[in-house]
Amino acid sequence: MATTRTFKVWRGDAKGGEFQRFEIEVDEGMVVLDVLHRIQARQANDLALRWNCKAGKCGSCSMEINGKPRLACMTRMNSLPEGETITVQPLKTFPVMKDLVTDVSWNYEQNRRIPKFQPKPRDSDGAYRMYQEDVDRVQEFRKCIECYLCQDVCHVLRDRDGREQNSFVGPRFMIRLASLEMHPLDTADRIPAVRDEFGSGMCNITKCCTEVCPEHIHITDNGIIPLKERVVDRFYDPIAMLMRKIFG
Repeated sequence: MATTRTFKVWRGDAKGGEFQRFEIEVDEGMVVLDVLHRIQARQANDLALRWNCKAGKCGSCSMEINGKPRLACMTRMNSLPEGETITVQPLKTFPVMKDLVTDVSWNYEQNRRIPKFQPKPRDSDGAYRMYQEDVDRVQEFRKCIECYLCQDVCHVLRDRDGREQNSFVGPRFMIRLASLEMHPLDTADRIPAVRDEFGSGMCNITKCCTEVCPEHIHITDNGIIPLKERVVDRFYDPIAMLMRKIFG
């Protein structure tokens, strides 16, 4: 049975904008992206939004719904309180291009800064061998769909100078660093760069990035904290420091 819901959708561009109210008919089973498409078709033909797969796998339809970073294609209308006005706005951490579309190119720049995978030589029979537990650990990180919801909610990127000064790559790329550092075949040493260039010390472990991840990756516990521990072991462990002074 169809019902009428009220939406407040942010409209504007880099110069500024405001919320526009829509009263729209919503059918059973719809997700927020469906409703935005209906608004686009019936009331605001020029409404700009980004989407692609509509299956929670491309990460394109990231936006803030009722103040929380979410995928519009995975947010069911019946999960939002009935009778409540639904507020939809672009990701706050990145510059607005138009309406609900933001410029996320900064993330691609961070990806390019990370040293690439450097595999060790193959075994004498020409094969690579890995323990299954090592494969499983890296596989979790490779589920990332690059929706950048974790980047959007990160306090360091949103409220501090992490993004402006490139001093912190953010949770998405800490996970990429973890996937490389924990890969059993990789030979590169990125730990000094994790501390000095990618800003591991700026993460204050609030776990807000983990809470919004649509792939349920344990970003903080399985990625960022192990990287921090490796940095501490390398640079701040007093016993290791003493051993280096004695033995070089």
